[in-house]
Amino acid sequence: MKHIALALALSLSAAPAVAQETEEGFDLMEEGAKLLLRGLMTEMEPALKELEDFAEEVGPAMKLLADEMGPALAELMNQIDDIRNYDPPEILPNGDIIIRRRAEAPEFEPGAEIEL
Repeated sequence: MKHIALALALSLSAAPAVAQETEEGFDLMEEGAKLLLRGLMTEMEPALKELEDFAEEVGPAMKLLADEMGPALAELMNQIDDIRNYDPPEILPNGDIIIRRRAEAPEFEPGAEIEL
């Protein structure tokens, strides 16, 4: 009985030390994760800077393209119903481009809503 009481007392007195070790383990893991993320950010910084520079260079051209092509695309979308109802474009030897409607496509109704 004395041995059991002694073992119980020792195990209870060691419990705070085990909890402290566990907490320190979590602190060490957290610190390791922070160091890993800092290292990754340092490695990624040049690539992110290049991407930012590229976006600054291409941004105005993309805006111009959207400004000029946007209305033309909107007009095209008003003339067709659902792009899935058409075959891929065919380029003829003279440079003309033909986009044929698929045989199984429903009949075209101008102004009909596109169902996605």
